[in-house]
Amino acid sequence: MNGAQSLIQTLVNGGVSVCFTNPGTSEMAFVAAVDRVPGMRTILALFEGVATGAADGYARMTGVPACTLLHLGPGLGNGIANLHNARRAHSPLINIVGEHATWHQKYDAPLASDIHALAGNVSGWIGTCTTPHGVPRDAVNALIAARRPPGQVATVIFPGDCMWTESSSPLPAPDLIPPAHVDPATIDHVAVMLRQAQARGEPTALYAGGPAWTAHGQELVSRIGQAVGARVFGHRFSPRGARGVGIAQLTRLAYPIPQAQKQLEGIKHLVMVGVTRPVGFFGYPNLPSELQPADCAMHTLAALNEDVIGALEALADALHAPRTVANRNSFVAPDLPTGDLTIEKIWLSLAAQLPEGAVISDEALTSSLASDDWMSAAAPHDWLAVTGGSIGQGMPVATGAAVACPGRKIINMQADGSAMYTIQSLWTQAREQLDVITVVFNNRKYAILQSEMKAIGLEVGPKAHDMLRLDSPTLDFVSLARGMGVPASRATTQDEFNRALAIGLHETGPRLIEVLT
Repeated sequence: MNGAQSLIQTLVNGGVSVCFTNPGTSEMAFVAAVDRVPGMRTILALFEGVATGAADGYARMTGVPACTLLHLGPGLGNGIANLHNARRAHSPLINIVGEHATWHQKYDAPLASDIHALAGNVSGWIGTCTTPHGVPRDAVNALIAARRPPGQVATVIFPGDCMWTESSSPLPAPDLIPPAHVDPATIDHVAVMLRQAQARGEPTALYAGGPAWTAHGQELVSRIGQAVGARVFGHRFSPRGARGVGIAQLTRLAYPIPQAQKQLEGIKHLVMVGVTRPVGFFGYPNLPSELQPADCAMHTLAALNEDVIGALEALADALHAPRTVANRNSFVAPDLPTGDLTIEKIWLSLAAQLPEGAVISDEALTSSLASDDWMSAAAPHDWLAVTGGSIGQGMPVATGAAVACPGRKIINMQADGSAMYTIQSLWTQAREQLDVITVVFNNRKYAILQSEMKAIGLEVGPKAHDMLRLDSPTLDFVSLARGMGVPASRATTQDEFNRALAIGLHETGPRLIEVLT
């Protein structure tokens, strides 16, 4: 058994059954080995950023790693933007990066690079294989590292000769590191602080994300808030959240700093659960970086590497929190909107037709800022948010979610500019016949950058304006999708969108709807 075969079998033993690939010459031993080792599904991507983003989406929906197969440093470099998002999402993910054969590295061949330095920007753990017999142990170390709470990117660099040479036998699944228990003294401290603040009339708030963004987590946070009269907020960029009817949905902190400051105005104590302190996405002139009031005391109930749900349950018990939540998303049967096509009507149409258990991959950016309001009365669904801000996430994350959840409808709400970063995702969706509906908001501009220019207070001259336009020429997403094997249509009225969405929800397989907004 050569190194590649031992690697794949060790990964399969450890629960890794999907590899998103874009291989090159140095990875050919791995490519050959997948036919000799059962249990590993390989999915080809035409760009490494699709492979890494898909692995992120897969991990968000399953909680277990997929692996990627990337070609040397340039291949890893092409995948780094979505690895940045995966790092921010704390997704367990294993990168397998090929390297030149050990004896060839000293010759500085054209594709030689410092792979370790590239990986260091996005990886929580990096390993470099040095001998063929060390391959299975390196694979086990990567498995343990990727699953270390709260999850992280693990990158293993494998020289070609370590892959094609005789290796050691595969290793069994390793023991994994569980989340750390929160110190009971911390829970007692937070409980006492909340009760004392309530007695003194000091406004308090809970700020939650990560595992606290599940349906159960939001329920617990809401119960605690009710018990002590605290406001409750969610982290806008949590990787996966539950939304829809019956959910005790937390209000997310707004993206614009002034709006977020208004939400937290007057708060004297902020309890963080599965998040760090809230900060602005960017720095702006005359605006603070931290969103909480200057005199607000900060308290951490549970960090992301700790048992967040267990800590919330213990705090709810300590506070004798009510067993039921007063405020849940209630069902309001919306009528299908008609007439002119607007962003709000598109979301309301989706809310009206959404099947229960759907998954929404949101990278609509400016077109989704009010989506919480529009989707709260929809059928229960999962929401995959932008995490690291590196655009080009929506399509690949939807692709990975579809691989992870073949029985669920995946809907990608996608901005036009960021779609072009990873448009190759459509080809993979067609090749694998993944059940993904992509809705592209084609406003023919980088709308979010236009907003950022105004927020900074900069004047937009003709050259600057031209750099933020996408209408010369206008992108034709219907033609782009059909060219990659995905059925597509364009909606210019609300009725046309309603019909196209109904078809996509009724049928299986990939479909794209372009909306001109």
